[in-house]
Amino acid sequence: MPQPRRNQVSLQDTCYYHCVSRCVRRSFLCGQDPYTGKSYEHRRGWVEKRLLRLTDIFAISVCAFAVMSNHTHVVLCVESQKADDWDTHTILERWHTLYNGTPLTQRYCQPEEYDLMPKAERLRVELLAETYRQRLMDISWFMRALNEPIARMANREDGCTGRFWEGRFKSQALLDEQALLSCMAYVDLNPIRANIARTPETSDHTSIQLRIKAALNGQQPQPLKRFRTNKDEDNGDTLPCHLNDYLEVVEFTGRAQRLDKPGHIVETTLDLTTRLSISLSNWLTLTQGFEYQFGCRVGTLTSLRRYRDQHESIRIRGSGNARRLFAA
Repeated sequence: MPQPRRNQVSLQDTCYYHCVSRCVRRSFLCGQDPYTGKSYEHRRGWVEKRLLRLTDIFAISVCAFAVMSNHTHVVLCVESQKADDWDTHTILERWHTLYNGTPLTQRYCQPEEYDLMPKAERLRVELLAETYRQRLMDISWFMRALNEPIARMANREDGCTGRFWEGRFKSQALLDEQALLSCMAYVDLNPIRANIARTPETSDHTSIQLRIKAALNGQQPQPLKRFRTNKDEDNGDTLPCHLNDYLEVVEFTGRAQRLDKPGHIVETTLDLTTRLSISLSNWLTLTQGFEYQFGCRVGTLTSLRRYRDQHESIRIRGSGNARRLFAA
């Protein structure tokens, strides 16, 4: 039975979440519809453009994403400290880029109207801004802002009405570094596993392609959450490894999955997987079926047990896979 979203998202336990949205109709979100022969490939650009635009509005950053034929994967990081630092004007300006707000909030943002507003009206706006602050760091509102415009555009193009996405997006809490990095690799390699692309750099509309293109110029893509560099402190502002390590792991994992034969797996140990105590065979298992190995929470057995102890009513699913796949 699906759990309420408030039981799946807890920023006290983790700021990282894997979300999946799936289409409800037979026709594809993107790609070629085998029944009609019509191509919906251009819709991939809709999703990617909207997704990256929302990172400039919400206090939520994107760690990884992949736009598939009938579903999308995103790995999100809630930047609560960033939202806490916003003042009322900043919150309203961000909110008004997505929604109209109220006549009061619109007046508050106009300097000539602000000076004429009574104190009671200003206080009311500031209370509204606190509500907007919470929404701008809320995963459900982020997914709503991503999916609703895409659904309207697709319905308009298809000449129909009704639901385009399933009623609920799937959410998995990523409780530790092992869960986060293996989930990101799983998402980045989705097109390769589906035979849509042969290599990460040719996987269109994915985060791994953006990272590789930027890396060729010695940079990291601005819309995505950055990987750690030698100059960064370990304070949670960056992803918990170096970009070169991650790209190496994704490249190796992609090659192994594509060949899909034991004799073709290179017997080597990668620095990242060694440091995180994940064996190469277990890493491949995780990145081949991440979405189905666990329930709505993912992590080592220790992390899952810690979460269960803090939320006594929560039943943890996937502890067997955690014990097996994240074992040292």
